[in-house]
Amino acid sequence: MPLFNKTPDFNFMGPRRQATGLSVILIVASLAALGFRGLNFGVEFTGGVLLEVGYETAVDLESVRGVLAEEGYENPSVQFFGAATDVLVRLPPVTDAEEGANLGEQAFVALQARDPAVELRRVEFVGPQVGEDLREQGGLAMLFALIMIFAYVMLRFRWKFAAGAIAALVHDVLITLGFFSVTGLTFDLSVLAALLAVIGYSLNDTIVIFDRIRENFRLIRRGSAVNIINTSINQTLARTVITGITTLLVLVALLLLGGNTVYGFSVALIAGVLIGTYSSIYVASSAALALDVSPTDLVPPKREEADEMP
Repeated sequence: MPLFNKTPDFNFMGPRRQATGLSVILIVASLAALGFRGLNFGVEFTGGVLLEVGYETAVDLESVRGVLAEEGYENPSVQFFGAATDVLVRLPPVTDAEEGANLGEQAFVALQARDPAVELRRVEFVGPQVGEDLREQGGLAMLFALIMIFAYVMLRFRWKFAAGAIAALVHDVLITLGFFSVTGLTFDLSVLAALLAVIGYSLNDTIVIFDRIRENFRLIRRGSAVNIINTSINQTLARTVITGITTLLVLVALLLLGGNTVYGFSVALIAGVLIGTYSSIYVASSAALALDVSPTDLVPPKREEADEMP
């Protein structure tokens, strides 16, 4: 069933300068948040001991910190993990794996001595060297993905479109990272995987629009670039809306029913899908327009006929 009775005629490129200004403000705010607040890295990246404990009733975080401080644990990070009865405790890294495992068990014993009903859900230990390696490899993975995407789009279309696609992807990643920095949500390996998935989702959306722009550039040669891009976005709007809504329905269900383990993953993907849909229209296409893309950029060169043999 079609979403629209006929192809809509929205002027998406009309407010592109205002949209660019909004994107710049969000990117600057994200960079500022990352510079001053940073990310709340999970134990996979920082190293250390992580305990997830559950109480029968709501617990005061200050009392949990007090118990750990009395036992000599320095700078423990204590926060709720979903409900007010679930608490996540992170202790600074230690160099020895056996010592780290014992440290987690000792911390739980201290909490249990204060409240015998407390339940140990999980204990994880990551050495500091492993956490640092994961952080570096995660950053390199994202950088490598962006470089390969630029090469792919440049070969499939032209470099102006490749620059627009990369601008949209960098926009999506920075704003999503800024969101996690401002909210203080834990940035762990599942969130990194979600960021890579966001890159794929946003790129797919951008490629669909660019494909239609390429077709219309070859069919509507007398129209201006702005009008052709507007027409192309309107023609793909039904597909964009349906894909976005169905994806968000799945992610919201995962957020509400998936539990605490996939909470950060779900939040990152929801934010990324919303930002990626916006950037496919207003960042990728606007960047291509700013680089003065025109129908001649996509017209295949004419082959020179070989001279007839005598």
